[in-house]
Amino acid sequence: MWRVIIQCSAESWRHHAEAFKAIAAKYPGTPIASKKMKGDERRIMEYQLENVGDAEEFIDECLTLEGFTATFESL
Repeated sequence: MWRVIIQCSAESWRHHAEAFKAIAAKYPGTPIASKKMKGDERRIMEYQLENVGDAEEFIDECLTLEGFTATFESL
C-alpha cells in the first residue's frame, strides 16, 4: 500500500480544486486525510492506494496543476 500526500496553497486550491477532484476521482484510492491549515489556508490531502503505478500516475497528474506538490511513501 502507498500513501500519496498532496499539498497546495490556498490560491492554487481556488484555481484548481475542480481539476484536482477530477484527477482524484480517476484513481482507486481511499482518502485518509484532508486538512486546511490555519493562517495560510494551504491544503494537505492524503490518499491510500494499493498499486504503486497508480500512485505514481496520480502524483504525475497532480504535478500538472500549478502550485501543487505531491509525494508518496510505502505504508
